[in-house]
Amino acid sequence: MGWVIPPLQNSQFVASMEQVLAVYKRPYSEKFPVVCMDESPKQLIKETRMPEVMKPGVPAKQDFEYERCGVANIFLASEPLKGKRYVEVSERKTMVDWAKFIKQIADDWYRGAEKITLVMDNLATHKAAALYEVYPPQEAKRIWDRFEFIYTPKHGSWLNMAEIELNVLMGQCLNRRIDNMETIMSEVQAWQEHRNNANAVINWQFTNEKARIKLKRLYPTILT
Repeated sequence: MGWVIPPLQNSQFVASMEQVLAVYKRPYSEKFPVVCMDESPKQLIKETRMPEVMKPGVPAKQDFEYERCGVANIFLASEPLKGKRYVEVSERKTMVDWAKFIKQIADDWYRGAEKITLVMDNLATHKAAALYEVYPPQEAKRIWDRFEFIYTPKHGSWLNMAEIELNVLMGQCLNRRIDNMETIMSEVQAWQEHRNNANAVINWQFTNEKARIKLKRLYPTILT
């Protein structure tokens, strides 16, 4: 996936970018984990004609015709320094679904953490209001206080390491036609367990120091 770079001299972009990159330099802490979160749709597609499997001297064949069976939404939380990721599949992509996923992060996977730093895209559904749509005020506030939210800038989704994990998931697990939620859930669960058992980490090398050189054109010109 290519980078989408904003216009020249964008102070808002570089400010948000440098905040994200500074978070990525924090050392591993079980009490203060850095977690990245992302989500992606997966089209449910049914074959209308059975594909032909590959045989000696004959390549596999797949008919271009298919039937749409709806869309699944995949939520993914990744802790890059620990090599762990957690995936949930939902039927929709709403504030309610996101709020429920955030509660899972806080109460299931990181219940022992004092404060969870969560890096994510600045989507309309990724707001405190979502929690108040689903839970009573005291519960919504309790969940919200578990987090420090760090937003990637507009045109900066590539700064979210969870996007890398989603691309791996799509390429290794969901890169074919699947027509039902049950299969997707089963496949995703198996992928999650395999990748977690392997403690697959992300070796992130992009830093503020490198950004100031490679993306120098994005920084405002300071007049003295």
